[in-house]
Amino acid sequence: MKSLADPSQYVRAAVGVLIVRDGKVLLGKRKGSHGAGTWSAPGGRMEYGESVEQCARRELLEETGLNLGTYVLGPYTNDIFHEVREHYVTLLIISTDSQGEPVNREPNKCEGWSWHSWDHLPRPMFLPLQNLVSQGFRLHDA
Repeated sequence: MKSLADPSQYVRAAVGVLIVRDGKVLLGKRKGSHGAGTWSAPGGRMEYGESVEQCARRELLEETGLNLGTYVLGPYTNDIFHEVREHYVTLLIISTDSQGEPVNREPNKCEGWSWHSWDHLPRPMFLPLQNLVSQGFRLHDA
């Protein structure tokens, strides 16, 4: 049996933010952490006491400089990163009216942000995005 101090024993919550403009979704290529070299939506781990919306607003601003506009709660994904022994449930938020233009505010974590058609998403995808696509989610479903 694992020790209670073993962090790989716990499931954590994360939030992904699907920013949509002109039918395209904002994605960045990860670097410097698990999933390096894969394409991902903005987002990250929820902090203690934070709501899903608060996490989405914080992560989006920290990573892209964008302000979250109105949003809808989207689906979730169950993401097991075997290579780093971490398990997340990723809660998605979808916004079509964020304010500002995306800027790479964390160049040590992301190669840059770009817009992509849902029908032609870049590969390889970060596990939560890959799982979302595998679930059959489509942007027009939101």
